[in-house]
Amino acid sequence: MTRLALGPATPAAPATPAAPATPAAPAAAATPAAAATRRPSEGSVHSWDLSTGVDGPGTRFVTFLSGCPLTCLYCHNPDTWKMRNGRRTSADDVIAEAGKYVRFISASGGGATVSGGEPLLQPVFTGELLHRMKHELGLHTALDTSGFLGVRATDALLRDTDLVLLDIKSWDPATYRKVTGRPLAPTLDFARRLADLGQEVHVRFVLVPGLTDDPADVEGVAAFAGGLGNVSRVDILPFHKLGEAKWQALAMPFTLHDTPSPTPEQVAEVREVFRAHGLHAV
Repeated sequence: MTRLALGPATPAAPATPAAPATPAAPAAAATPAAAATRRPSEGSVHSWDLSTGVDGPGTRFVTFLSGCPLTCLYCHNPDTWKMRNGRRTSADDVIAEAGKYVRFISASGGGATVSGGEPLLQPVFTGELLHRMKHELGLHTALDTSGFLGVRATDALLRDTDLVLLDIKSWDPATYRKVTGRPLAPTLDFARRLADLGQEVHVRFVLVPGLTDDPADVEGVAAFAGGLGNVSRVDILPFHKLGEAKWQALAMPFTLHDTPSPTPEQVAEVREVFRAHGLHAV
């Protein structure tokens, strides 16, 4: 067996003192965008549009996601209830589309809103959109939600949300279940959590004659919203039947067909109830 010859030993060099340890850099904050390689970057999107005055302040780029756990009797977009009816869309495509309007939106003091359906049915995709709308496009962000799935909204998602548009459809649990098919408590729990976080909220209350117009119901929602301390606006939305044709197209019975819209006087009376609790009601 051949052996390799080794040369004479070389005296060891004096040991060099170890350099002081460098403090580790703080870990980057976990955000939807930073975690994109580990998360789905696609979601089920019904449509997107530009709107003014109903989806947050100013002109807004609104992304309507598909899928909703509620079945509201007066829903004007029942075609958004099933996630499978949406179009599989990447976050990149949504951001690219919104980016076309940034100058126009910013000039109006507007922003971007993620709506539905119920966006918290797709919380990862919703978080990705809100994060990128805010940090890449520099837009004011809003989340339009019933609050029923509020437990799915992470703190990171809410940090990327400048405004929550929260639907409180009734104060009476029985009425709420009749209207939505779901319990009221999760929405109220989410509202309290938003108050604890100091998150700005606009409350929406749909006034439906014979359904949500009971004085005790109105007073209950108003007192609750007024006691939260973070509600900067309340929208009293008069019931309408503009979505009835969609119900018919889906072969679904529209049970509020004979329900009238509230009169301007009825809407004004309800606004005054909310204003009596120190709220800016419109």
